[in-house]
Formats: sequence, structure tokens, C-alpha cells
Amino acid sequence: MVAILLLGASSGLPLNLTLSTLQAWLADAGVDIKTIGIFGLVGLPYTLKFLWAPLLDRYLPPFLGRRRGWIAIFQVALALAIGIMSFSEPAAFPVAMGAIAVLVALLSASQDIVIDAYRVDIVRPQERALASAVTAFGYRGAAVFASSVMLIIASYTGWHLAYGLVAVIMALMVFATVWSPEPVLAAHVPRTLREAVVEPLRDLLQHPGARGLLLLVPLYKVGDAFALSLYSAFMLKGVGFNLVQLGTYGKLNMTISTMVGVTLGGWAYLRWGLYRCLAVFGVAQALTLLLFMVMAHAGPKVWLLTVVTCVDTLAGGMGQAVFVAFIMTLCSTSYSATQYALLSALAVLARVLMQAVAGTVVDAVGWANFFLITFLTCLPGLILLFLLRDRIRSLDAREKASVAASRLSEGAVP
Repeated sequence: MVAILLLGASSGLPLNLTLSTLQAWLADAGVDIKTIGIFGLVGLPYTLKFLWAPLLDRYLPPFLGRRRGWIAIFQVALALAIGIMSFSEPAAFPVAMGAIAVLVALLSASQDIVIDAYRVDIVRPQERALASAVTAFGYRGAAVFASSVMLIIASYTGWHLAYGLVAVIMALMVFATVWSPEPVLAAHVPRTLREAVVEPLRDLLQHPGARGLLLLVPLYKVGDAFALSLYSAFMLKGVGFNLVQLGTYGKLNMTISTMVGVTLGGWAYLRWGLYRCLAVFGVAQALTLLLFMVMAHAGPKVWLLTVVTCVDTLAGGMGQAVFVAFIMTLCSTSYSATQYALLSALAVLARVLMQAVAGTVVDAVGWANFFLITFLTCLPGLILLFLLRDRIRSLDAREKASVAASRLSEGAVP
């Protein structure tokens, strides 16, 4: 779990360097808003990472094993790329800055592929939700550093030194990778690139009720993602909070509540099992969205901002923990890099599509009705979850049987 925590931090650290933190640097350097908008495309590798994930399942690096070897390679490459980025001049050479930012995003997305696969391969079934919580602590802690603390550092030392510091930290992450245990090599490793592309899909479709389970992946958290896609705009323009109130009682509270939520979700998963957690937390995620309707009518009350953000992201965090455990249950260790990247891309695709239309919906129906619509978008996923309850319970039972057999085998060894 300590290894998963550190690798989660390694995954979260470079994310905002090409997103919100980079936007702040560009704005501070005087780059025009149209160019800053174009830089939003730098994040595309995170959505498209499933396209090259089969390469990381098929080919084994020459050192540190199937997973740690690739992680170390990408960490070294990220440290070098971020170091080069720290010398960039965005106002004078925006194209060069864009090229290196795309490279950093590409390497970061590739690192995410292997770290996700590492977690699937090494975590025992009963610990999956706990591993999700630990990952969230490392990932979000590092992401907060890269998005918030970096701004403070840059205000005192300048952007070049701030990015240079992250490059050094990224290089130090290699020691965590070397120290981490390597998962036992899968019983079957793809022998050809074609097999690495085709077999993961075939393996996923072999699950009983596979099409319904795959459809549940984008639907389960789509309403929550739909609502939170305009969270900042709603609080600032829709309700009337200022930046200090949003940052203190909203964003900071959101981070803490999410971490608490994923921890509680991991704890509940150990006691309730997969289906019950998915159902309870899915309903909780949907109901908390209605609280935003209350805010839309109540106006800028700080106590209400604190309560609504806390309750909503707490429920979302619990749902996230069990949702990640669900995705991990669908993955095979033989193809975990490709399968996890594909399943997570399905989830992200739904969020991206919802974000694309959210502003139009608000403009048409207003904020209060918008959140009612986000609540309604949760219902198809909950209905599908209920219809698949026997399939999900059988998945859970299969995992528990695997754990019991593994423990029996371990106990039989002198």
C-alpha cells in the first residue's frame, strides 16, 4: 500500500503541469486567451491512452520487471521533459512550449497506464477499494501540490525554478519505483502485438453479461461528472461567491472530503461487497446533486457551500473507491494495461461528452433545472446496476473464492 501511495503521487504530479498550472503560467506570461484555449488540447493523450496501451502489455523492458521497468523509464523521461519545459519561454516561443507540453502529457498518460496496470496486478481482490483510496491520497496530494503550491512557489521564485523543482521530485520518484515490489508475472503474456490488441477485448467480452457491464462503466458516475463539470462557474456566476470563498470553502473542502470519501468507500467495500457498495453509493451520488438546486435558490451562503460541497464530494469519493474496484475486477492480469486504459477511457468519454453540452443546457434551462437534469442522468446507470445485480454478485463471489483458494494454498505451504 505504501508503494501504491507513492506511485499514485508519481501519477498525479505531472498532470496539472500541462493543464491548470500551465494555463496560469501562460496567463502570467501575457499569452492571449485564444492561444491559451488551444493549449487545452494538450490533455488529449489522457483520453487516447488506450491506443498505445497494448504496446506496454506486449513488450517487457530489460530491467525491473514488466511493470516497474516501464514506470521507471517514464519517470526518467518525465523528469527530463519537465526539466526542459522549465527553460521554456511561452510568450516568445509558444509553439515550442506547446510541443514540450504535449510530450509531457504523452509521457504522463503512458506512466498512468502502467501504474494502473501495476495496481491491478499486485493488489489482492479484497484490498482493491482500499488501494483505490490510497491511490487517491497520493494522486490528489501530488495534484494539489502541482496546482496550488506551485503557484505560490512561482510567485516567489518564478516559473522556471518552480517547474525545475517538479523535475527534481519526479526524478526522485524513481527510487520509490525501484523499492516497490514487482507483481508476479501473469500466467499468460501476449506473444504478439495483434494478440495484445485483440485478446484484451475478447477477454472482456467473455464475462457473463459483458455488454451490460461495459455499458455500466460510462453510466455509473456520469451524472456526478455532469454536475461537477460546471462547479466553479456555478459557484461564481450562478450563486455569487468570490474566489477566496470558492477556494477556501469549496475547492479545499472538496479535496479533503473526496479523500475521506474514498477511505470510507474502501472500508465499506471490505464489509458490504461490490454490489451493495455500488448501489448505496450510486444512490447517494444521485441524491446529493439535488442539494445544488437548493443552493441555486438560496444564494451565496458560505455555510451552505461548505455543507453541499462536503456531502456531494464525500458521496462521490465513496463511489469512486468502489467504482475503481469494479473496473479492476473486470481486468485480467494478462492484459491489465490495455483493459484498464480502455475501461477508464470509456468513463472519461462520458464525462467529456457531458461537459461539452453542460453550458448549453444551463443557458437553456437555468441552474436549478440543470441540476435536476444531472440527477435524472444518474437514473439509467442505477437501473442498469439493478438489472446486473446477479452478474456483479457473481463477479464478487468469484473474487472471494479466488482469495479463499489463495489463502488455502498459502496455508498449505510449509
